[in-house]
Amino acid sequence: MPRLRFQRIDWPRPALILTDTPRPDCRACEGDGGFPHDYGDYETGEYAGTDWEPCTCWHEHRRWVLLPLPRLPRWPRRRHDTGRDPWATNGYSNEPPF
Repeated sequence: MPRLRFQRIDWPRPALILTDTPRPDCRACEGDGGFPHDYGDYETGEYAGTDWEPCTCWHEHRRWVLLPLPRLPRWPRRRHDTGRDPWATNGYSNEPPF
């Protein structure tokens, strides 16, 4: 039985998806969903990275798009700053900001 949760993604487009999660009581991965394997460079023996092997208690690519989300509009840029306070009565303020 899948353990589902909601998640927001941005790639390839913004959407709300329903995705599977690892089984929390899995004895093999202890709820992490997989096993990290560190590896080193063959020539120097230094640490070169970590591989991830997923556990059989879940499928990391099992997901369903529920709702495509709209892209946020870009905010209009100000062309120049006049130095005036737009919230003051005459456009200028003598009060210190609080």
